[in-house]
Amino acid sequence: MIKNRKLIWKLYPSFLVVVLIALGSVTGYTVNSMRQFFLDQNRKKLIVEARLLKDQLKPLLLAADEVKIDELCKRFKDDIKTRITVIMPNGKVVGDTLENPRYMDNHANRPEIKIAMTGETGQSVRNSGTLQQEMMYVAQPLYANGVLKAVIRTSVAITAIENELTIIQRDRIIWGILTAVIAAIICLIISRRIAQPIEEMKKGALHFAKGELGYRLPLTDIAEFSSLAKSMNRMAADLEGRIVTIVNQRNEYEAVLSSMVEGVIAVDRDEKVLSVNQAAARMLNINTETLRKPTVQEMVRNSRMQTNISKTLTDGEFINEDIIIIQRSADVVFNFRSMPLFDASEEQIGALVVINDVTRLRLLENIRTDFVANVSHELKTPLTAIKGFVETLINGLEADDPKETNRFLQIIMKHVNRLNMIIEDLLSLARIEKLSDDESGIISLQGDIKVVIDSAAQAVQVMADTKNIRIAIADNEPLQTGFDSSLLEQAVINLLENAIKYSDEGSDIKIDYGTLSEEILISVSDNGPGIHSQHLPRIFERFYRADKARSRELGGTGLGLAIVKHIVQLHSGRVTVDSTLGKGCTFTIHLPSK
Repeated sequence: MIKNRKLIWKLYPSFLVVVLIALGSVTGYTVNSMRQFFLDQNRKKLIVEARLLKDQLKPLLLAADEVKIDELCKRFKDDIKTRITVIMPNGKVVGDTLENPRYMDNHANRPEIKIAMTGETGQSVRNSGTLQQEMMYVAQPLYANGVLKAVIRTSVAITAIENELTIIQRDRIIWGILTAVIAAIICLIISRRIAQPIEEMKKGALHFAKGELGYRLPLTDIAEFSSLAKSMNRMAADLEGRIVTIVNQRNEYEAVLSSMVEGVIAVDRDEKVLSVNQAAARMLNINTETLRKPTVQEMVRNSRMQTNISKTLTDGEFINEDIIIIQRSADVVFNFRSMPLFDASEEQIGALVVINDVTRLRLLENIRTDFVANVSHELKTPLTAIKGFVETLINGLEADDPKETNRFLQIIMKHVNRLNMIIEDLLSLARIEKLSDDESGIISLQGDIKVVIDSAAQAVQVMADTKNIRIAIADNEPLQTGFDSSLLEQAVINLLENAIKYSDEGSDIKIDYGTLSEEILISVSDNGPGIHSQHLPRIFERFYRADKARSRELGGTGLGLAIVKHIVQLHSGRVTVDSTLGKGCTFTIHLPSK
């Protein structure tokens, strides 16, 4: 695993190593150069000194005076630090500054002497066996009349040079260390200066990574870093603008989805839910906060919907069908549409599901279908009877029997009256619905509810008397509110007529009224056969009959309760029914008190 280190600790050691290598190289080269310089200077000095001795030694060599030669060499012992040695061509030492020549070895085999014997200047640096120290030797031949007479060798101990060089090297090392310390500090400063802008960019990148795109990197005096900082700041500004645009588009998209009545679900190819709007969550009873990246199976608990979505994902098939969801309160009908979801390159990336709650729409369609069928049936029955009796009369089958003819005409008149009642009720419904659509047509005048109830009771009294039914009105205080007296009276009349039709002879019908929870209540109760609970939700539909045979026998049109419902709704109210089989019904009109 690679160990991460800060940039400064990568730059600083590198700079320091380069400086130290350069400093060491320069110091070593300088010391070596100085050593070589001192050696060269000493060699030249020895050469010069040897040449100066030639003129003084030449007469003594010609005279072969070895004693004088040795004395001459020893004379320079205190004047110069150079050791002078005179060697004869056979290698015999005849003079030496420091030693007695008699006791000195033959020098013919010395390397510098060998070279000098050939007529060249011999040089060598080696350890002296006599002095037991390292010496520099320079040997020059001395000729007289073209004949080699002797070899003059000058030498000097290089220990002093080495000592001087050691002192110089020590000084150089001290200065080198001081220079290295200064260089280390300078390298550290330079490394920090280079690393600081990068640290600032690192901090800026962390701010950008956290979404703080408003942060701006400071500009430095380094052109490259300044250009990079400008580019990153410009990138952050562009990115911030794009993110704002994307967020706005997402908010608009979510606002559109949230405002839709239709439920929308987007699914990817792996059946993972990408998006679901509030309408879909409400329809399918989904808590989107508890599910993170849910699958279709987790979110949609209906097998038919799951199958349709899978089919769309697999085959790219468009599916449109109604699906019934069974719930506790009531069955719900959803119009389910599943279609392929494509990206910008027209490649399918999933499926889009649109769900509409069409429960009310399908109910209305059923009601409309039932209404058309009921109207057709209600109109066809009397028309068929009228047509049959009219054809009989036209054919003259009963012409000889005036009594029978009169009976036929009475039957025809009865059916005509029934048709007239149906048409009148339909027209009444149409007028009420028109008033509901046009609010300006609603008449809201202050009046007394008791007056309306008394008037309605008087209108049906004759009908009640035929069955010896007593209408009992509660003796309550007058109740003032705003309503259309004629319409409200018609609603109460319809409830009373309905109660009279289904009540037994000699029974009672009770009318009560009053206020409860900011509502005005008008109730009509009878002691008839009652209505089964399965019919109660549809009892106010047009032409709906709980007991069809008995309703037609009693002469009802099937529109009375529908008219009551629309009149009450016109007054911003509602009508309810409470019934128990064998114990009668209670219809209650609820009107707002204000």
